Amino acid sequence: MSINKAVDEDSNQNQCQNDKSRLTYEGCNVLLDINDGDRLVFARLTAASTLKIGNKKCSLQPLIGCPFGSLFQVESGKEGTILSRFVPNAEGNNLEEKDVDGSKDNRALVDNNTAQSLTSEDIDEMRKQGAKGDEIVEALIANSATFEKKTLFSQEKYRVKKQKKYAPRVLMRRPFARSICEAYFKKHPDKIGFMRVDALSLLLSLGNVTANADVLVVDMLGGILTGAIAERLGGTGYVCNTYRGSSPYPVDITRMFNLSDEICKRIVHASLTDLNSLQTGDSVSENQEETLPATHSGRLEEVGVSTEDGGMDITPEEVPSPIIKPCKSVKAGQKAPVEAIKLWKENGFSSLIIAAPEQDPWGIVKDVLPLLSYSAPFAIYHQYAQPLATCMHNLQIEKMAIGLQISEPWLREYQVLPSRTHPHMQMSAFGGYILSGTKISSSEPVASSN
Repeated sequence: MSINKAVDEDSNQNQCQNDKSRLTYEGCNVLLDINDGDRLVFARLTAASTLKIGNKKCSLQPLIGCPFGSLFQVESGKEGTILSRFVPNAEGNNLEEKDVDGSKDNRALVDNNTAQSLTSEDIDEMRKQGAKGDEIVEALIANSATFEKKTLFSQEKYRVKKQKKYAPRVLMRRPFARSICEAYFKKHPDKIGFMRVDALSLLLSLGNVTANADVLVVDMLGGILTGAIAERLGGTGYVCNTYRGSSPYPVDITRMFNLSDEICKRIVHASLTDLNSLQTGDSVSENQEETLPATHSGRLEEVGVSTEDGGMDITPEEVPSPIIKPCKSVKAGQKAPVEAIKLWKENGFSSLIIAAPEQDPWGIVKDVLPLLSYSAPFAIYHQYAQPLATCMHNLQIEKMAIGLQISEPWLREYQVLPSRTHPHMQMSAFGGYILSGTKISSSEPVASSN
């Protein structure tokens, strides 16, 4: 009976974890996609958090307990503007079943602001009477003198434009490595070293980030690389951030990943001095406790449309949460335990990943590469190819690695819609470069007496 009870408890715990991974909860972070990518906001869900859309504030409480991927629409209620769950209708996008023979065109249309008979006063009156956003959009279409003369694609474009203005929609996305990297690369690529999502995935693959791996990381991209590695490890192995000086590099972005207790415990940091001192057999000074630099704790960062002063909004507003999530007691990026550092001295790290666009790659590699075990892979990201080429040349001269290659990832996005599938008109042609290789022993073989 006790065995069956233990099995039931384990199954219930696994079911609870699965439900928790699919559903939002009090205190978790989400990525809010407003109007299909027009604005991207990182938010922490609390009962008092708000999101500003236009000149109105909406409470984020309706988002708590909903599955990731849910779509919400801004509507006016008795208590003000609210976010209500929205289920899209597939009929509006089913253009292949309609007439697309090209019999109509827009050549005769003149944009002189006289086609719409519905005034702004009429729209305000409809809102006072409790009309929803979709009803206002349909009224605008019905009172447009040129809507029926437009092509089907122009009609759909007009409908989407009015819907974004009068009935904004918010898609709640899960913040993981891909979505976070895409959000930053879209509006603020300089914060992540102009690293595209395909470069990030290739970096993890060339670095052989697998379960139970001990990965040595030099992350100067705000923590997105650290979070992506920890997410892939899934609570096994270690992610050790190393650095020069007295304080580690900030890893604020890892807070957005919703990492569990077990995964947060596996994210540690150790100075290059401590790692090299153990490499030479010296003892680690336990009194030299490095402290993380001051971070904006509790602040939430928006990656979206620039504000009037060219900065970046902080939305939703900072509010105290009445419920504290248990996993917040374990903070990612603690000092590496002495036992783990001694183990790395004996066996070496299983892989090395460097992303420090502001530093010279060769200056970092010659210091951290000896910490790897033999035959361990390494991958180095840089915004430009020339510093990696110089580093590659020096590695060849010093005979420190084999299988060296510089890769340039290339990604092309396509718009896939009925009768209008084509590459995106505006794409990024640059995503950085990656130098990869395998560490070898640089000692010369002993000559035979024969």
